Amino acid sequence: MKNSGTVSELDTLVDISRLSKFIGGKKALVAQGGGQRGIFTAGVLDAFMLSNFDPFDEFYGTSAGALNLSSFLCRQPELGKSFIVDLTTDPRFFHLFSYIRRKQYMDLDWALDRICDFPYRLDMDMGRQVLGQRKAFAAVTSTRTLSDFYFPILGPEWREVLIATCAIPGLYPREVELANQNYIDGGVSASIPVQEAWRREARFIGVIRTESFSEEPDMPLESVQPTEPVKWFRDSVNTIQTQWQSKLLQWKQDWNGFFNQQIEKAKQQKIEQKHLSTLNGGRWLFGADDIYRLSHLIGDKFDSGLADMLMVHYQTYSLTCDFLRNPPDDSFIVQVAPSEPLRSSSLLSNKDDLLHDYELGLEAGYRFVRMYQIAEDVQAERIKQHKSVQPDLDE
Repeated sequence: MKNSGTVSELDTLVDISRLSKFIGGKKALVAQGGGQRGIFTAGVLDAFMLSNFDPFDEFYGTSAGALNLSSFLCRQPELGKSFIVDLTTDPRFFHLFSYIRRKQYMDLDWALDRICDFPYRLDMDMGRQVLGQRKAFAAVTSTRTLSDFYFPILGPEWREVLIATCAIPGLYPREVELANQNYIDGGVSASIPVQEAWRREARFIGVIRTESFSEEPDMPLESVQPTEPVKWFRDSVNTIQTQWQSKLLQWKQDWNGFFNQQIEKAKQQKIEQKHLSTLNGGRWLFGADDIYRLSHLIGDKFDSGLADMLMVHYQTYSLTCDFLRNPPDDSFIVQVAPSEPLRSSSLLSNKDDLLHDYELGLEAGYRFVRMYQIAEDVQAERIKQHKSVQPDLDE
């Protein structure tokens, strides 16, 4: 039986008895990116805070997921919601026509300055106190190798780390320097950094998604899905995820026809505002046609650098989906996701849609808490029965 389950705002599909055998070990929480669709994650984490629920030992987030984890660790309910609803919808953060006409990029720096000021005031001191000896990481992508790296969310360079994990090429104007290396959006190489949590020995992993289970990437799945059951080994996964550069030439050859088809499809479609709003989901600008449109809007070319990033993203995302569907035998993964596609998009979302998706996240979060508490009760009962049997065996 698979060591996995799902929770949405409508139902809970988890083998509680099996799950209860894993929650006694190291526990991790993973938050997917997704831009404004992170409003669902904000709702889930607010439900956790309002339930005084935080059994996790480590935290991993990408892009908006890392921002939401920051407000969760700082124990500030609705701060993640305010960041998305108030700040990311403000024209000073991103304005489509200013972007097209003057290449006025997404202003992450302004948004982070605002979230640290009145009336929001991100409480970093509280966050570090709550975190204590635990660890929290944001995923970023190396511009040199296009592989994923992880930096502390609440460390001394927390501001640059949060900017780096959100620095989408084409929307943010620069690469971000950390530890003398340059990085971009973590969604390129690790849109759902669940493998990193497993590599660091997490036995129970909660994964908050910003896309429903019905949303699958438009890719030639026969070229990436295994024909036999997956067996995961930490060394093999680590090798795959740290040697992307050596695989690029092979990928270019294998995927050349697919990308040409996607780009030709984009050329035949009218360039208009709704195309930018389709940059949704936690997947990094999840279609080749979307990247073509984005480049076309500002007069840039769909160059080899973007193609390389997109190929890495498709492959890593496919690997992650396989990992989530078939977790290793030594861990249990529960995904929290909306039952249907969210109304909001990565950018240019309507505030009413954002508030709707936030409520879905709240309900899903409460369901997750109830599920976990039941699993704890089952675990406690198992331990009790074991102790009651043990004296008889001793006799």
